[in-house]
Amino acid sequence: MFAVVETGGKQFKIKPQEVFRVEKLEGDNGKEILLDKVMLVSDESFTQIGKPYVKGAVVRTVVKGQIKGKKVKIFRYKAKKRVRVKNGHRQKYTLLEVKDIAVGQN
Repeated sequence: MFAVVETGGKQFKIKPQEVFRVEKLEGDNGKEILLDKVMLVSDESFTQIGKPYVKGAVVRTVVKGQIKGKKVKIFRYKAKKRVRVKNGHRQKYTLLEVKDIAVGQN
């Protein structure tokens, strides 16, 4: 069984017991988070596609940790103007483990 969920403006294909990384969500380690923006649910015997979301479908996840991504360097430069600006950014992420994909009745 797998599902496609939307969170943080991105879509993720997930399976039970899988750990995946999403943009930062509030929550401590061990907290359960329900993802209700499920776009597709599929199994060997059936497939449900939402318009845009599948009604009654919920993915139960547990927070495994908060991490930071790789540093991205930003460098602005203007020729002949003595303008040179160097900045950096590290995106914060949340690790989620999928516990269950539940499909309700429409």
